[in-house]
Amino acid sequence: MNEMNKLKEIVSRFIGGDAGVEIKPLGKGHINDSYKVVSGDKEYVLQRINHHIFKNVPELQNNIYRVTGHIRKKLQEQGVADICRRVLTLIPTRDGALFCRDGRGDYWRLMDFIRESKSYDEINPELAYRAGMAFGDFQKMLADLPGEPLFETIPNFHNMEARLETFREVVKADKAGRLDRVAGLVKEIEDRAEEMCGAERLYREGKLPKRINHCDTKVNNILFDNDDQVLCVVDLDTVMPGYVLSDFGDFIRTGANTGAEDDRSIDNISVDLAIFEAYAKGYLKSAASFLTDVETENLAFGAKLLTYMQTVRFFTDYIDGDTYYKTAYPEHNLVRTEAQFKLLQSLEENFDRMRQIVKDAAV
Repeated sequence: MNEMNKLKEIVSRFIGGDAGVEIKPLGKGHINDSYKVVSGDKEYVLQRINHHIFKNVPELQNNIYRVTGHIRKKLQEQGVADICRRVLTLIPTRDGALFCRDGRGDYWRLMDFIRESKSYDEINPELAYRAGMAFGDFQKMLADLPGEPLFETIPNFHNMEARLETFREVVKADKAGRLDRVAGLVKEIEDRAEEMCGAERLYREGKLPKRINHCDTKVNNILFDNDDQVLCVVDLDTVMPGYVLSDFGDFIRTGANTGAEDDRSIDNISVDLAIFEAYAKGYLKSAASFLTDVETENLAFGAKLLTYMQTVRFFTDYIDGDTYYKTAYPEHNLVRTEAQFKLLQSLEENFDRMRQIVKDAAV
């Protein structure tokens, strides 16, 4: 069976016969392989779930089912029109399952395709404001999700203590023999370690709650309509318990960087305070009603934390010999590390201003 026939056979497990079905590759996702499926006047997205990263697919799919169902209920209560474009819709198999598995052991899911939608990779203050409202609304709608906590699809994903433990093990092993040339940067990481584990300490002290987080708050995980109004938040594989400061911080890390994540010229890199302010205002307009004072006070810290965390992750992989992230050239992970560290330094320099922006936006 060729690849196209195989894909049609998988689609048939969800929607029946494959006659007249058209399937084409969709997007360039780094984790899952996606295809657009057209069957008559219906359009779907077929995805192969990367079970090497998401090791418990049944729990992953159950998370998405619970989250999308709760959001749909909230939208219905609000009288929102065109709900099918405002939240992802999972299509069950003909047997009622939320996924299927093929003969090679790969896992697949099918969702409705959201028509007349678009996403952005670049950001400006107006889009940042709308993105802030979108992720704030997302957290707000899920704040009262009933039942057990969501499954942690990637354990310790935003746990700084766990990330540092792995970092220290890799530094000790120095299996790629790279440590001597980067000893100064190792010291910079360790000098900040105690501060950066603050969220975990606040959680243990009962001062910082865990809520339902998106955990990948990039602007390209929001769909907009043709008038640049937000439709919905997508890419829900990493939705799980976490600290709201992490979601806030990850958007700033990715969206408010004046340079590239792997910029070879660190002079290009700084925090764009206009983006920061716009996102903070949008986020707090949606989220302020359910956040605690401790959560609000630590939002700006979240930007430092997630940038530090990504610095540590790139640096860990570099010292370990480039075993996790794909690299385009031998020193790619070191370039990424230094670029993220430069952004961290800019965030540190502007930290007082950032905290004041959050404080003003929360009024």
